[in-house]
Amino acid sequence: MAIMTAHDTVHTPLADRLNSLFESTASGSGKCTNNEVARALKDLNPELRVSGAYLSALRSGARARPSVELLVALAEHFGVSVSYFTAQEPAVPLAENYQRQLNELGVRRIAMRAVGLDEDNLSTVTTVLDHVRKLQGLPPIEGDGDEDVSAGAP
Repeated sequence: MAIMTAHDTVHTPLADRLNSLFESTASGSGKCTNNEVARALKDLNPELRVSGAYLSALRSGARARPSVELLVALAEHFGVSVSYFTAQEPAVPLAENYQRQLNELGVRRIAMRAVGLDEDNLSTVTTVLDHVRKLQGLPPIEGDGDEDVSAGAP
């Protein structure tokens, strides 16, 4: 019988789905971390038994049977239904969830207006958005593949 180490990963539907959500959800510091999500879940429900280490175990497949309360909290946090974690095939494909989140965040409204603009005009739009973010006290966007544009923002 092999002993599982901290670096081993077992591909289970739950682990794969959790990892997909973590990879696609950004926080202020980049991708979400286990500790950030655990803290956010505890903020919403202080009675919930969850830690960054436990989320790591779920994501690696070392643990695969979280409580119903934790699944509900994770579903609420990531904006998916609980069936996303429990169904053989997720009831709502992840792409549809992304589309809904993009619509809710207003990203789609901006993206639709950018379609067809040339590179110079896209650069201008990016500069304006960077300036508005700065006015609102939001951090600059890093690693978007267009760092030279944001560097010239007022």
